[in-house]
Amino acid sequence: MHLHKLTTHNFSFEAGGTLDQLEIIYHTSERPYQQGDRVVWLCHALTANSDPLDWWPEMVGEGCCVNPDKDYVVCVNIFGSAYGTTGPRDFRNRDSRIPNQKGYLDFPKFTVRDTARLFTLVREHLGIECVDLLIGSSIGGFHALEWAIMEGERIRKAAFIATAPRVSPWLSAWMEVQRMALEADPTFRACESLDGGRKGLEAARAISLISYRSFDGYNLTQYETDDDCLFASRAASYERYQGEKLVKRGFDAYSYYYLLHCVDSQNVGRNRGGVATALAQIKAQTVVIAITSDGLFPPCEGREWAKHIPNAQYFEIESRFGHDGFLLETEQITQIINSLEVKD
Repeated sequence: MHLHKLTTHNFSFEAGGTLDQLEIIYHTSERPYQQGDRVVWLCHALTANSDPLDWWPEMVGEGCCVNPDKDYVVCVNIFGSAYGTTGPRDFRNRDSRIPNQKGYLDFPKFTVRDTARLFTLVREHLGIECVDLLIGSSIGGFHALEWAIMEGERIRKAAFIATAPRVSPWLSAWMEVQRMALEADPTFRACESLDGGRKGLEAARAISLISYRSFDGYNLTQYETDDDCLFASRAASYERYQGEKLVKRGFDAYSYYYLLHCVDSQNVGRNRGGVATALAQIKAQTVVIAITSDGLFPPCEGREWAKHIPNAQYFEIESRFGHDGFLLETEQITQIINSLEVKD
């Protein structure tokens, strides 16, 4: 996959505020786009990047469901990601000696709809008229759903995996407890450097991991093998490791904080007459995929909203790993997407 940067100007946000200059980072297949290429557009999850070979290697690559050597693959780095697209980390440190200097928390709040507009800017820049297959999982599914409504006539087929058209109270509550963890770190509000809120970020990430997995998933991977241990520690060390791992990957607390707010903005029905009316605007031949053990986007939710997409089929895949099943159950997901591909 090849890394690109697109610079644009005077970007206005749905919630207010503008950027004089915006840099959008995205990856594509190594070769240039040519008319007639089969275009596959991937939307990445919360803390991933725009290189799907990095975070979805069993779905993207030679011999996989999506092959960048045969398909023309595009993935755009979303607002709030720490991996390139302009975001909170690009607002300089606060310094009282410099009048009107912007701090990390002065970045405009962005919504899912704002990020979907980035997709359109990249599509137009590349000269792509039609997307043959749009795939979005988790928060990437938020962006994919929004974009499928915005660009209805241009999306031929779509797969929405472990996601929803509107944030639920349950999901919003998980976002808030993570924000509370960030805010509890006294270095977060100081905004003195990108190290601010680091311990809060580690705690927030550990909280999120619990929501991504399931009772069975933790039992399978973190069960104490010593029958005589005095205190359980394996799951605890795993939680700490995952928090530290996100920081070592280069993520910062400010980007993460804004992403959590972005999740709360998901509502495809906003100013469109409600969710059902908005979903009815999707023209793509669609599969909606839920995961049996997903506690964030349970099948009972997906089963209902899928009914409002005119050309949608609903599927459930088996997994013991909760929401993270979208990363792990690639064989089942591939079978479903391939069934969509053969129907024309």
